[in-house]
Amino acid sequence: MANKSLGAAKKAKKDEFYTQLQDIANELRHYREHFRDKVVLCNCDDPYESNFFKFFALNFNAWGLKKLICTCYDGSPITGKELDLFAREGMAADYGPRERRAYKIELTDVRDVNGDGAEDLQDVELILRQNPPVELRGNGDFRSAECVELLKEADIVCTNPPFSLFREYVALLTKYEKKFLIIGHQNAITYKEIFPLIKENKIWLGYGFKGGAGHFISHYEDVATAGDHIEGMIRVSGVNWFTNLDHDKRHEPLDLWKHYTPEEYPHYDNYDAIEVGKTQDIPCDWDGVMGVPITFLDKFNPEQFEILGMCENLDLYHLKTKLYSKEECKQAYFKKFGKKGTYDLNASGVVFRDGLREKVYQRILIRKRS
Repeated sequence: MANKSLGAAKKAKKDEFYTQLQDIANELRHYREHFRDKVVLCNCDDPYESNFFKFFALNFNAWGLKKLICTCYDGSPITGKELDLFAREGMAADYGPRERRAYKIELTDVRDVNGDGAEDLQDVELILRQNPPVELRGNGDFRSAECVELLKEADIVCTNPPFSLFREYVALLTKYEKKFLIIGHQNAITYKEIFPLIKENKIWLGYGFKGGAGHFISHYEDVATAGDHIEGMIRVSGVNWFTNLDHDKRHEPLDLWKHYTPEEYPHYDNYDAIEVGKTQDIPCDWDGVMGVPITFLDKFNPEQFEILGMCENLDLYHLKTKLYSKEECKQAYFKKFGKKGTYDLNASGVVFRDGLREKVYQRILIRKRS
């Protein structure tokens, strides 16, 4: 058990990607009205490097925040000095190059300390020198008792949590009924712990990253293609903002113009629904169940559509109408690829194409509202 926990901790620290300030600003600008007189918690953020801390510190007065709390894990090396609030000469003397300690910062006001007529990060730096960070007793894990106490105090949580701990992170936010705006991978949509919350309209997607991909400041190797490479950053595709804060985009109706034909929209073999390969191709004249890509959630309007379930884990939603034998799965695989293998037909929708039984990519099952 000890080795398992240690392995999980190491894995979590490899998930440390620092979000660009511009990406944070682009998303947060749609939620400004939610933050007035609120306590904001960034519980996966080293304040000396986090752009979430920078954003809320810079907008503390303009947005009318009540309090800003930031906490971080211990043990990770300080990187990206351009993000360090104390990077300038003389400001880092007390905290300079080190293994990061777990600590918290609580900011309750931002004022013009240096008298230059502006309230900016220079003033924040001076305020933090007057009220230095408090070292935590534990390792700063968001699940620790002391960090949970801070969570209880918060009104809104906003951060980029470790992707490998996304299930546990959302479970904690849900347990304490917190409002949040966080970054996660789109694969999280399919998690059995997450999808029911999406189905019940307890979580939805935010405005998102351009092209569904983001560049994050990181000390890990960037595996992006040359055209996407940005020095000192790693490109992560399929990233989304997940939230339970309402926003205008969520209520924009999807324009439907295509018409149903049995040739273009094959009926699934394993349950009563049609296959829609692209969100933009949802037919305007089909009132039954449809299987759509998970990227549909970026356009999901709860007044226009109802989410019924998901192809995978259909047993959770009582929508499965047919089960395939192992032999049928093997036969379908051989017909498709011409070699022996196993096709897990029970984990997705199945259609017939050119007389062959074929599985489709993961689908969400939806229906238009009356």
